[in-house]
This record gives sequence, C-alpha cells and structure tokens, in this order.
Amino acid sequence: MRGVNKVMLIGNLGKDPDVQHLEGNIAVAKFPLATTETFKDRTGKLVSQTEWHTVVLWRGLAELAQKYLHKSSLVYIEGRLRTRSWEDKDGNRKFATEVVGDNLIMLDKRIESGGSNTEGGSEGSDDGGMQTDDPSDNLPY
Repeated sequence: MRGVNKVMLIGNLGKDPDVQHLEGNIAVAKFPLATTETFKDRTGKLVSQTEWHTVVLWRGLAELAQKYLHKSSLVYIEGRLRTRSWEDKDGNRKFATEVVGDNLIMLDKRIESGGSNTEGGSEGSDDGGMQTDDPSDNLPY
C-alpha cells in the first residue's frame, strides 16, 4: 500500500515571502505561515494556540507569492511535508520540516476601489477563494 503525504493549511504569513532564483532562473519562495486554533479550556476560557509552519513554493507559485503576498496575507496552502537535514559548521546534524506547496489560494478580500485588484487564486479563481454575501454568486453555472 502506498502512503499519503498531504497537508492543507489556512493561515497568515508571518513575513513577506523571501524569493530567490536558482540556476536556470527557477524561483523558490519561503515564508512562515501561522495557523491558529481557538478552543475553550475546562474552565470555559477561550484559549488560542498558534503553530508556525515553514512554506516553500517553487516556480510559478513562487512568482505569484512574490507578486501578491505580504506579511499577514491570509492564504490556503495545499502540499506535502518534506524533511531535510544538513550539518552545521560545528558538525551538528540539523533537521527542518517544511510544507512544499502544490496549490495556493489567496483568501484576502479584494481591493475594489481605485486600484488594481491583486487578489486571486492559482487555479484561476476570480474570487480569491472567498464566498460573497450574495448567495446567487455561489450558484453553479
């Protein structure tokens, strides 16, 4: 039986994407993504728990991230976990687990007034992944 390595996250960027270009002008973007869960503890007090994930995007998704994403952007990322290891300058073995994104949908609301609309999804979605207040907008064609 084959394994499944699938990650789906909705969260906010912790900082602007760091984009580099490798040999062959291949773009790679890296940024921290915060996901927050809120729940009530035994006493009924609301508790928020934030997890930080390192997201890596390649090629076209990296260029989209560079162009449209910024610190605090709300995004949906779908991808897979990848763990890499290396030795630091002192010879200690280090590990990092990252989310390699295969799909990106921008969830920030559009900016409609007086400027260009910079929101959208990588799959050609014209609504940025957001539902509107008008229920007729969500009907299939």
